[in-house]
Amino acid sequence: MHLPLMEEFYTIQGEGYNTGKAAYFIRIGGCDVGCHWCDVKESWDANIHPLTPADTILAHVLDSKSPAVVVTGGEPLIYNLGYLTQQLKDKGIQTFIETSGAYPLSGSWDWICLSPKKTMLPQQENYEKAHELKVIVFNKHDFKWAEEQAAKVSTNCFLYLQPEWSKRHEITPLIVEYVKNNPRWMISLQTHKYIDIP
Repeated sequence: MHLPLMEEFYTIQGEGYNTGKAAYFIRIGGCDVGCHWCDVKESWDANIHPLTPADTILAHVLDSKSPAVVVTGGEPLIYNLGYLTQQLKDKGIQTFIETSGAYPLSGSWDWICLSPKKTMLPQQENYEKAHELKVIVFNKHDFKWAEEQAAKVSTNCFLYLQPEWSKRHEITPLIVEYVKNNPRWMISLQTHKYIDIP
């Protein structure tokens, strides 16, 4: 009923399968996965973000007239998201989540983007339920790890490789060549950063 809300805003989804779609972002504070390249480390400590009623968040979404919501973090599955997502779906709003999958899945989702991290691997059920696997590539070794992760998701899951932002100039050409040689993968770019929107 209450979530540590770090930030919320209406924008355009910048990466992965739903790139280019209008969506209301709900960023929930709290994460113990601890990726060294995380670009929102300020989300890690849930205690610095105000506990906000889910009904208040819902009201803000409705005011925005957004057709879809992206719940992200931090690691949003630390919390039970059943109430929030059911309220959203009752209003006809699509629900998307971006998660490391390290915690049990809660909530009702139209789209699950699983972005696994080496520090805390996803739970098996989350591999099976993912619609999209998005692996962040920081170095050459991550291609092998990406294949190990891809072997755990369903055959219907979309596969994306995304360059870590600070190394994009070095990594993107490697991903391009990898996808050309392994065309079941696709490239995800953080287009919101290129066009300078939240």
